[in-house]
Amino acid sequence: MKDTPSICQLDGLKLSFEPKAWPFATERRAEINAYFEGLRREKLALWNGRVLILHHQVVEEDVLHGQYLETDYASFAAWRDWGRPAAGVWDCFSAAAMLTADGAFLLAVMGQHTFNAGKIYFPCGTPDPNDLVGDKVDLDRSVRRELKEETGLDVTSFEAEAGWNMVVDGRLIALINVLRSTENATSLRESVLAHLAREKRPELADIRIVRGPGDIDPAVPSFVTVFLASRFARGKV
Repeated sequence: MKDTPSICQLDGLKLSFEPKAWPFATERRAEINAYFEGLRREKLALWNGRVLILHHQVVEEDVLHGQYLETDYASFAAWRDWGRPAAGVWDCFSAAAMLTADGAFLLAVMGQHTFNAGKIYFPCGTPDPNDLVGDKVDLDRSVRRELKEETGLDVTSFEAEAGWNMVVDGRLIALINVLRSTENATSLRESVLAHLAREKRPELADIRIVRGPGDIDPAVPSFVTVFLASRFARGKV
């Protein structure tokens, strides 16, 4: 039986890059290559770049300590799509939860040309070498990059809540940073839609407004629903 996702509050992150071999990627190379070629036939723009995945993690005194290794996207995608089997790693990424002045959260709907077409969640992405600062993995940088790329919004236009919300769902670890806006939900959504209209190939197809549990679409993954349920249960976000 799959464990129920859990959520907790973290004061900070101490994440570093400590490269090491990933046996899954070497031992299942032929299967991975065949699988990824099939994906590329469906999504021609899919690129086998380099990504970072967590290979060790522990929470001590409300701080997540962890180390990442580097692998190719094909190996990561196969591992993720095959159910994230126990392979000595975690899918650990940061996400931007945009909270509007009128108490709503905005969720991104992924475009049909993207790998996660139709899925609905916070702007986020798998860390990659662009998120390295020396030997540190900077997930604040990752949040800023993903927010800008997907929505056109700059993180400086928000007030970030202190700390991180960590949702653990098996081998998935989502680190959610709440970004408070001074705009209401309709206004902020319109700003993002205007950005998407200017893009030749936007990553997003739409932006959804979530004001309560009744607005959560079935296409929203569990890490988002767990976070939203926790916030709405407080009665005031």
